[in-house]
Amino acid sequence: MSRHQNLNHVYPNAQQNQPMFSRHLTAFGSHWLPPTQAPLGGWRNVHFPSYPCRPGVPPPPQLSHPTRHLSGAFQPQDTHNTNWARLQSKQHLPPGFPFHGFPHRHFHLGLMECSDKEPPYKRRRSSEERAPGDRSKGSPKREYAPRQARSATTSPNCWFKDGKPPPPGTSPPRQALELKRQWEDFSHCYKSRPQSGGGRREPPFEFSVMSYNILSQDLLHDNNYLYKHCSSSILNWNHRLSNILKELKEHNADIMCLQEVQEDHYEKQIKPSLEALGYQCEYKRRTGRKPDGCAVVYKKDRFSLLSSHPVEYFRRGIPLLDRDNVGLVLLLRPTGSSRPEDCVCVANTHLLYNPRRGDIKLAQLAMLLAEISTVSRLPDGSSCPIILCGDFNSVPWSPLYSFVRESRLEYDGIPIGKVSGQEENPRGQRILTVPIWPLSLGVTQQCQYATAPTDVDRGITNLSVQDFAAPPMAAMNRSVISGWISGPSIEHSLRLTSAYSHYLTEDSRPEITTCHSRTAITVDYIFYSAGTGDISTQPEGPLPRQGLQLLARLALVGQTDLEAVNGLPNEHNSSDHLPILACFRLCP
Repeated sequence: MSRHQNLNHVYPNAQQNQPMFSRHLTAFGSHWLPPTQAPLGGWRNVHFPSYPCRPGVPPPPQLSHPTRHLSGAFQPQDTHNTNWARLQSKQHLPPGFPFHGFPHRHFHLGLMECSDKEPPYKRRRSSEERAPGDRSKGSPKREYAPRQARSATTSPNCWFKDGKPPPPGTSPPRQALELKRQWEDFSHCYKSRPQSGGGRREPPFEFSVMSYNILSQDLLHDNNYLYKHCSSSILNWNHRLSNILKELKEHNADIMCLQEVQEDHYEKQIKPSLEALGYQCEYKRRTGRKPDGCAVVYKKDRFSLLSSHPVEYFRRGIPLLDRDNVGLVLLLRPTGSSRPEDCVCVANTHLLYNPRRGDIKLAQLAMLLAEISTVSRLPDGSSCPIILCGDFNSVPWSPLYSFVRESRLEYDGIPIGKVSGQEENPRGQRILTVPIWPLSLGVTQQCQYATAPTDVDRGITNLSVQDFAAPPMAAMNRSVISGWISGPSIEHSLRLTSAYSHYLTEDSRPEITTCHSRTAITVDYIFYSAGTGDISTQPEGPLPRQGLQLLARLALVGQTDLEAVNGLPNEHNSSDHLPILACFRLCP
């Protein structure tokens, strides 16, 4: 039976939709699934075939990768540096990852403006610099959404409207196609737990998490050169808000970590809409004059809030930390749990964009990890399960990404511009200093606070790391001091893995989470503490007593899928990022 015959057998309506779906039908292999727009809860009610790849371990890549701006060549100026050479070697990639070198060239969407220039900085102007008028103001049972046909309406992205014929020599209008994403289910990989003592055992707690950069309207206007492929109606806030709220409602995640949430829109529109859906909202605005921030929202009938901890990365008097990015850490307890150790630490952040300031990004990440380590610590010294979401402005397998996954980074000789992997050939070859951040920050190279705050100092909510003054050098004990002089490396003890493999299951193309007219890469992640029996690649050493098992994830898309819908934003997707979602089970 041929591939198309096999697909028609599995999905009888495929033949009649052949002109519209021809690209998709030929792109999927033996594990093809009908594209759907299933809401989050639908993954529990659908049969999925087994997938050969596992989260955290990409499948064997194709012999020829599509050109794409990914992690760059990773060729340092000093080729004799051993630590940098080890970072590039196969032994520093996840087990099972076939190393064929790093992709080199930028990826540009063929349907949009192409440029051979490096991605510029995001321009973030203050309101004073903006031109007048430039600023816009146990889960309940869920039903699986039926498959929906692609829309055939004319897209506002086209350059002519009102039914008028195009000028001579121009192409016909494009149709407003919609991205189709499918759930990948891993629940069949776990064995059911045996009954003990003949009694009924309490079912494990399962919940879903979303991470989504919704694109602040102010930043959209400040960087409108990135969205020249979009018509003004696509970029209108009222149109975007409607689409974003629709996405949030359809996915119906138990926990949502949102980035670039503009404060006025949050207070007047987003927060009231989410509260009406049963969510409790926590928000932290960026410092300075920037109008957006990070939000963590959760369903009140599924979790209760134990503590909330905003994290400000700006530190007066420390030149390295002069940026206004923030993070937010919550400690949540599942509803109905009577055990004090049954809690989940959820962190959300948006790290600095600047591709050439990897030193700042690592310092910001170290501050966030120090806060997570403190918040997640249980009375017996262990840590509760952790979920770390956000826009890290770093690509897979870059030094920053490897630091999160491998819990250690030997940074001797790494150029600052190579830390995030956003640029292939960053300007300048300045090397990371030793240490990266100063002692006065009060965070050790093990990403721990030099002096842990007491329970009285911390309180129960609305405290940030800014509240803990950097301790004087004389107050640091011997072990803290030795951490600073141990060598050019940084570490953390959180043992995190990624919910996504960063390569598409069906054909090994790179996954993409953000896309505009200049580039398309992965920068958004859901990291989590893998528990016993989780299908992801396990970190070395014993597993934590408590952890999470990955049950399902909403598959991402690749280059050709985004080309078909004219990139991001578009008529149906109103951010230049895609939401990423995963479902977890809390291990006992």
